[in-house]
Parts: sequence; C-alpha cells; structure tokens
Amino acid sequence: MKNETSVQYFYILLFSGETKTKPIIFTTFFLIYLAGVLVNSSIITVICLEVQLHKPMYLFICHLSIVDIIYTSVTVPKLLHMLLSGDHIVSFSQCYTQWYFFSAVATAEGFLLLIMAFDRYVAICIPLHYHQIINQRNCILITFGIWAAAFLNSLLYIATAVNMTSCHSNIIHQFFCDAKSLTTTTCTTTQLFFIVTGIEIFIIVFTPSLCTLISYVKIFSVIFKMKSKESQTKAFSTCSSHFTIITIYYGSALIGYFIPPYSEVLDSVFIIVYATIIPMLNPIIYSLQNSNVQSALLRLMMEHAF
Repeated sequence: MKNETSVQYFYILLFSGETKTKPIIFTTFFLIYLAGVLVNSSIITVICLEVQLHKPMYLFICHLSIVDIIYTSVTVPKLLHMLLSGDHIVSFSQCYTQWYFFSAVATAEGFLLLIMAFDRYVAICIPLHYHQIINQRNCILITFGIWAAAFLNSLLYIATAVNMTSCHSNIIHQFFCDAKSLTTTTCTTTQLFFIVTGIEIFIIVFTPSLCTLISYVKIFSVIFKMKSKESQTKAFSTCSSHFTIITIYYGSALIGYFIPPYSEVLDSVFIIVYATIIPMLNPIIYSLQNSNVQSALLRLMMEHAF
C-alpha cells in the first residue's frame, strides 16, 4: 500500500475506546483465547496418542484444531497486548503481516470444512469406496494441498493490495487488521484488486459453501432412508454437528464482510464471532460431541489422574 501522507502506521480503534471497559474486555478475550487453546490442544493430544483415532476423519478434526489455535493466535494476543499497554499503534508491515496470516488461516479453515463435508459424504453415501477414496496417501496430499493453497492464495491477495494508496485515514475501526478494515482507509484501489477479490469470493466462499450444501442435501437424503434407527441417529449426530459449525462459520463471515455495515458495533460483533468465538466453539460442537473422542479423552484423563 502506498502512502500519500506522512502517516507511517495504523491506529487500531478498539470497540468504544472507553478505558473503564478495558479490564472486562481483556478478561473476556483472555478467557476465550485460553479456553480455545486448551480445548483444541486437548483434542490434538488425544488424537495423536490414541491409535484407534488414527483415521482420516480424526486426522481432519486434528487439523481443524490446529487451524483454530493459529486462527485466534494471529489476532487475540496482539489485542490483549494493546488492551494492557494502551499502545494501539501498528506499523504498516505488522498490519499486512497480520492480514496475510489471518487470510491464509481463514482460507485453510474454509477448505478444511469442505473436505470434512466430503469425507462425511463418501462415508455415508458411498461407504464401500470410502477406504479407496479417503486413504492415508490422499489425506496427506489433501492436507498439504490445503496449506499450500491457503498460503499461496493469501500471498496473491496481499500482493494485489500493495499498490493501493492510503489517504482517507490511518484509523482502523476493528480489533485487528483485515481486508475490510484496511480497504476503508484507502482512496484508490487497483482494478486488479477488485478482480482478485471477486475471484476470492467465488472460489473461497461461494464454491465451497455451495458444494457443502449439495453434499449435505445428499447426505441427509441417505440418512432419512436408513432403516436402522441407531445408524440413522449416529450418522445424523456427526453430520449435524459439522453442519452447525459450517452454518455459523459462513453465516458470521457473510454478515461481517459482505453486508454493508449499519453500525460499527454490530459490524465488530460479527467479526468477533467469526474470528474468535468460532475457533473456540468448533471442538466443543464437533470434536467433543464425538463418542470416540469423548471416550479417548476420559481415558487419557483417568490415566494421568492415577
């Protein structure tokens, strides 16, 4: 981003900016971050230690927890530092670095949720071919592909924003640097940036959400045709948890980023849900609802307790 003024930094305007509420805000975000890291770390530990969980489905759950830890670690620690120190100044390089990693991890999470939906589709709709399609080799390739695509995509996106000119303001009305908040500070944007943004929305948001929706329409149609109530309940339990996560994830993202802001407070609420609350809720809604994960976690706790 080119700067036509003497400003060499951004100023993060945190919420209402009132000093009286800062201790409450700090405590709230600290607890959210701590809970998210502890729960996700527990899921990763259990899946790594339990041999019976060394299956494709649990590999994706493990990677989802890794993504969620990085997700909140990109934004929340810096927020806590600003609340403690009172220093809300962020350099251009720091801001764009945060944007880069947040964009990469958000992309990785979107792709991972799509792959997890595909995993459930194969397991329920074409179970006889599950081990042929979702095998160890393919899982490794998929995982590598997700991370490679996420970081390369983020690099391309950030590169298109370098030639934008900052002149409106250096104040960011958000608790971290992201695409929406940064573009509001610019007075000129390149045509390439708008083209790439349109492609991003189509590939990263529209296509995965549409594919996921189609997958779940087929999944639920198969589930409702199952004769065994036990099999129906088990399949519906796993899929409904994942579908809930996807709905909250894409719902908050779409409202936060694509609907014109009506108020800064409401805009911040949806971004907070998208960037901090969801990574904490993911393991609670999805991983901890899984009976095998529950059993493994309880067994691990009992072994360390005695």
